[in-house]
Amino acid sequence: MHFNSDNVVGASPRVLAALVAANAGAAGSYGADPWTARVEAAFDALFERKVHVFPVTTGTAANALACATICPPWGALLTHRESHVIDDECGAPEFFMGGAKLVGLPGVGGKITPQALDAYFAAEPGGVRRPPVKALSIAQGTEFGLAYDPDEIAALSAAARARGLRMHMDGARFANALVACGCSPAEMTWKAGIDLLSFGATKNGCLMAEAVILFDAALAEDFRFRRKRAGQTLSKQRLISAQFEAYLADDHWRALAAHANAMAARLAAGIAAIPGLRLGWPVMINEVFPIAPAPLLAHLHARGVACHDWTDDALPPDNRARPGEIVLRFVTSFATVPEEVESLLAILRDFAAGRGA
Repeated sequence: MHFNSDNVVGASPRVLAALVAANAGAAGSYGADPWTARVEAAFDALFERKVHVFPVTTGTAANALACATICPPWGALLTHRESHVIDDECGAPEFFMGGAKLVGLPGVGGKITPQALDAYFAAEPGGVRRPPVKALSIAQGTEFGLAYDPDEIAALSAAARARGLRMHMDGARFANALVACGCSPAEMTWKAGIDLLSFGATKNGCLMAEAVILFDAALAEDFRFRRKRAGQTLSKQRLISAQFEAYLADDHWRALAAHANAMAARLAAGIAAIPGLRLGWPVMINEVFPIAPAPLLAHLHARGVACHDWTDDALPPDNRARPGEIVLRFVTSFATVPEEVESLLAILRDFAAGRGA
């Protein structure tokens, strides 16, 4: 049973069928194809305004190029200290920013608050000893399965704007967060002050489809050269655009995310009823983080469950891990079925009851 990531499953049948159909025949290269034109229009409709869409192949490319667009080599970009951008991109953002600095801020559940931003700037010494802060990047959802609602984003972006900062959103699980918050894509992004978005689809039903979406036309001209220089301007772009077209059509992407979220909610409800287990953070998207006795991880692995232990630094102050406890991460996907969730819950109940591995 694979609960270690939503990257472990392939594409939804609808997306895969669209990719196979787009493979037939010939079409213009480097985005000069009908699929890309239709997808650009679809994104305009989705975000309720003209946007500038740049497909890329990976979330790392999307995040690194987006950060480089809003932070110069002599600047600094703030993010959560355990965000994917700072912890899991192998230095790609710093590389594409040309040496700019990533600075991590604290925050429960991976969320940054205006108060954390205020505290950082209050401690800044000024002068030229540190690079000037130019941008802020937030994750939607966070590395701990939480999502910012539009009011939270707007408050944070207002605090950032007051200091002249641009705002980036890492939306690797954008669809899951959107479904959880029950708002529109526009309300979650540009209407709340986001300048550019890494729009992820690979985790939610596509094979290899990410995009950087720019809400400010002034950023787009330079970005097309930045993407080319990074080797992310694809000659057969229609094969990514075809995935996006099927993904967005008829709200397929929301349905996939809603299913993944529902499987996580089902798992969380079952875990909450098991003695000795408790949730580290509220379950909002498709990730579940129980705090559990440390031996449980080996028990799960012995029973064929793939999952990760997780950092506990961003736990709420009133729900810290105790000695002998760890935090586990279970991730559901669009392909998770209820039977898998129930099988995992049975294994967890066996452990709690003292039955052998």
